[in-house]
Amino acid sequence: MKIHLSPQERPFVERHIGPNQEEVKDMLSYINADSIDQLIKETIPEQIHLNQPLNLPSPLGETEFLNEFKEMMGNNAIMKNYIGLGYYDCITPKVILRNILENPGWYTAYTPYQAEIAQGRLEALINFQTMVIELTGMEVANASLLDEGTAAAEAMSMLYSKRSRNKKESNTFVVDKNVFPQTLAVLNTRAKGFGINIIVEDINNLDLTNPDIYGILIQYPDGNGCVKDHSKFLESVKEQEITTVFAADLLSLTLLNSPGSLGADVVVGTTQRFGIPLGYGGPHAAYFATKERYKRVMPGRIIGVSKDVNDNQAYRMALQTREQHIKREKATSNICTAQVLLAVMAGMYGVYHGPKGLINIAQRITGLTHILNQQLLKLGFNQVNDTFFDTLKIEVENITELRSKALLENVNLRYFEDGKHVGISIDETTTYNDIEMLLNIFSSQKEMGIIDLEWQNENYQIDIELSDNLLRKDKFMQHEVFTKYQSEHEILRYLKRLENKDLSLAHSMISLGSCTMKLNATTEMIPVTWPELGNMHPFAPIEQVKGYTSMFENLSSWLSEITGFHSVSLQPNSGAQGELAGLMVIKAYHESRGDFDRDIMLIPSSAHGTNPASAVMAGQKVVIVGCDEKGNIDLEDLKDKAQEHSTSLGGLMVTYPSTHGVFEEDIREICQTIHDHGGQVYMDGANMNAQVGLTSPGMIGADVCHLNLHKTFCIPHGGGGPGMGPICVAAHLAPFLPTSPIIECGGEKSTDAISAAPFGSASILAISYAYIAMMGGDGLKKATEIAILNANYIKERLKDSYDILYTGHLGRCAHEMIIDCREFKALKIEVTDIAKRLMDYGYHAPTVSFPVPGTMMIEPTESETKEELDRFCDAMIAIRAEINELNTGSADLEHNVLKSAPHTADFVMADEWNQTYSRTKAAFPLPYVKTNKFWPTVRRIDNAYGDRNLICSCAPIESYQENVSIEKATTI
Repeated sequence: MKIHLSPQERPFVERHIGPNQEEVKDMLSYINADSIDQLIKETIPEQIHLNQPLNLPSPLGETEFLNEFKEMMGNNAIMKNYIGLGYYDCITPKVILRNILENPGWYTAYTPYQAEIAQGRLEALINFQTMVIELTGMEVANASLLDEGTAAAEAMSMLYSKRSRNKKESNTFVVDKNVFPQTLAVLNTRAKGFGINIIVEDINNLDLTNPDIYGILIQYPDGNGCVKDHSKFLESVKEQEITTVFAADLLSLTLLNSPGSLGADVVVGTTQRFGIPLGYGGPHAAYFATKERYKRVMPGRIIGVSKDVNDNQAYRMALQTREQHIKREKATSNICTAQVLLAVMAGMYGVYHGPKGLINIAQRITGLTHILNQQLLKLGFNQVNDTFFDTLKIEVENITELRSKALLENVNLRYFEDGKHVGISIDETTTYNDIEMLLNIFSSQKEMGIIDLEWQNENYQIDIELSDNLLRKDKFMQHEVFTKYQSEHEILRYLKRLENKDLSLAHSMISLGSCTMKLNATTEMIPVTWPELGNMHPFAPIEQVKGYTSMFENLSSWLSEITGFHSVSLQPNSGAQGELAGLMVIKAYHESRGDFDRDIMLIPSSAHGTNPASAVMAGQKVVIVGCDEKGNIDLEDLKDKAQEHSTSLGGLMVTYPSTHGVFEEDIREICQTIHDHGGQVYMDGANMNAQVGLTSPGMIGADVCHLNLHKTFCIPHGGGGPGMGPICVAAHLAPFLPTSPIIECGGEKSTDAISAAPFGSASILAISYAYIAMMGGDGLKKATEIAILNANYIKERLKDSYDILYTGHLGRCAHEMIIDCREFKALKIEVTDIAKRLMDYGYHAPTVSFPVPGTMMIEPTESETKEELDRFCDAMIAIRAEINELNTGSADLEHNVLKSAPHTADFVMADEWNQTYSRTKAAFPLPYVKTNKFWPTVRRIDNAYGDRNLICSCAPIESYQENVSIEKATTI
């Protein structure tokens, strides 16, 4: 017997790509293509084809990659971090770690636009919102933002847009001098686009009668760790019609007066210390809470309580059209991605610990901080903060010597720029031994040992010196969800119940056009929870993060090769942030050349809503360019408008292939037209997964692009976040890449920070790094080819049942395609009805009504097998047959299987069945459904009811009781 000693593992590319060779052959035959090469030549314009393979390292096997990556990330130094500045070590409950963060049932789900199959995630986000509302003392909260700095900037711009009548001409926003420096940097970036004047000032010395001041931001506790009573100050502020933003440490609010009780208008911050690893900066869920009067203008998403057609309680995204980016050029925010997965974790941290547990954690932290303070005073040190929660600011004589001693003990402290002060922030992981270690470090400067160890007695109690008017008196988190799941068995069951309510990639294909729900391979995900990635503080000395540095350098090099660009910034922590970063770089480039008036941005009418919103935020004026009947950019209209605005043209924002799923033939001429008039071309990277290895933004003539790593490069959507949106730029734009106020990065003429952390949500960059490392250049090219093949296969299978809206001149689509459902309106069937009916077939709907109302945009990705593609096509064809029944009269126009969809188990199995169709047709419309049925947990949700009766926190407990109508719930 001859034995082949081939490698044990199949190449990763064969695992990632769904169709095997025989399936590819069958699919090519079905679409009438002789080969992949022929298909690509008929899809992508010849003049932009890459003529050589991607110059990337040879692909690694999965085990080989994990071993090499483990060695690389082992070069990170894991330290005890007391740096603070909004980032703290914490403990992730293992039941949350294993069952949420490491669970594809949670991390592969999509944004909950189809609420009937997202009830678990929506309930988890209601918990998050409730926790935030009650801790901050506000009336409404959203379901998370990107980071604290971004949230503060969103508050600044929101309050600017809603200035009182007497403040309509005011444009000064005051930032307390003790704000976190990274927050100030992000505020500066955002202020430029809106023309807001930022003043950094000691608010105690502020002249509140200055008529130009419309808002103030206060760090609470402040950036030095000091806790101050702001109640009288806020009374004076209100008298002047000035609005206030508190950037508050959420855990401290378990003990301290809530900003809401003091009179704040907005409260922002991060929930990182609620069980989310440091991750060298992210991802972490920011929070944003405000007053009810701002509910229609606040950024991000609100989850609300409504009811389904059977009056059962149901959750959904409330006021859905108020998502800021949907307003396009009228938006004050471009927020699209949230941090849903991390918000779910933070909310469940609150559920796991409950109010008593959170208070205990906070009390222990502040107790240890007070013990440390007492002992430092006994050692003769001067500690600056009179009152504090978890942070001390200590005056020292020799910082260099102290730093050396601390590093020998693997300790990171905060070293102030004045060279005279050191900061220590205590967190949930701090122990008695850690306090002793810190005291030993400091005592070395005094040539004396620790004076006493009495505080190490487990029965030791300490009196906290906080004035009564600083202490919280009202209760919080009183809903039963925060008290009934304290045992691990119960919270495990609770998490599993919620998970089972949500459809994810673990169940079936999610064929969302423009959103690219591809495989998130397990090997890519494993490193995210390694301590070498998770336990790194974003402001740790650069010499401690050699593993991260190596990953950044390699990943940046690979992305440059893929895009054809010179340089990369990894800082933007969402696609929308990437858009803003790219536009700010273009703006800085123009201004460096003396072109201060280039403020016109041309944007096609088909563009993503974030494009015009981002342009407005960057201080640009949006001019819309029309599209022709084939969905392509109207070249003559573009040329006319470029000529009209030639002296003031900032640039063009273009998506390629187009939002209509077609590679436009004129793309190079489009780019050249913009350059001829002095503008720059920004390419939206949403459809980059149709370019990789076949063409590139650099080749088509763009100057900058952002990359949605949560799309093309396999970072999971996480139910609506996290995401990453790094930007790649041509050489002339490289000097203007964004920097950080604490860690050196960016170009020599860098713009201000876009995100709070210097490298954004750094820990999840490991996912994209793993994907590229294991695919290699040829594998990435093959992935793009199969994505295009799969889309064209679906197009061919569906073309006899649905009109295909746009194709290239040879009849091919790119990686996605649009079916037109508008003709069905004559039969009273809307595209929404098709979306809901797909749930009964076990599928999430494709993208609905974007970019064309009344259509569906379908994108299968390269990860789906032919078998799965066929199941989806069978479902769509069966639904078309159900629509035909309305046309023939064999089904009722008002009461039919589409209008009643989705069908829950309770509804189908009820004793009475009065429908005009069978139970089998309702629940098991095709044979495959019987073998793996996914049941929606609620029926069609009444969105209008939920908007009229906005409830965005856990409904009162009595509304959960059987036979109690939801109308009894208090509304806001």
